Amino acid sequence: QLQLVESGGGLVQSGGSLSLSCAASGFSLDSVTIGWFREAPGKEREAISCIGGSEYAVYYAIADSVEGRFTMSRDVAKKTVDLHGNSLRPEDTGVYYCAATSVTGRSGSCLERWRWSNAHWGQGTQVTVSS
Repeated sequence: QLQLVESGGGLVQSGGSLSLSCAASGFSLDSVTIGWFREAPGKEREAISCIGGSEYAVYYAIADSVEGRFTMSRDVAKKTVDLHGNSLRPEDTGVYYCAATSVTGRSGSCLERWRWSNAHWGQGTQVTVSS
């Protein structure tokens, strides 16, 4: 059974850092594109970062809103996907989701919305950045 479970959310002070992890089961991480998203109150879900591909043909993308502050990584053997962020801002507050899509490939950006229309989602983890 395909499953994604996020962990690591909580309350963070502005300027602080976060470390989220997503544990995957039921599939291999190098057979899908996996991504991190966030949803702030009253806003649409935003794609933050994504990664996919086999060991020698990895593709990766990160959103402009977090570039330079957030990084995403995966461990195919451990079936975990991590998101690390620093210099957090109040606008980074939201529910952070891990998702997996069967749409793969290096053509275009894996952040493109259409790639995630039939994705499988985790339950999300709340991150609150206090000012």
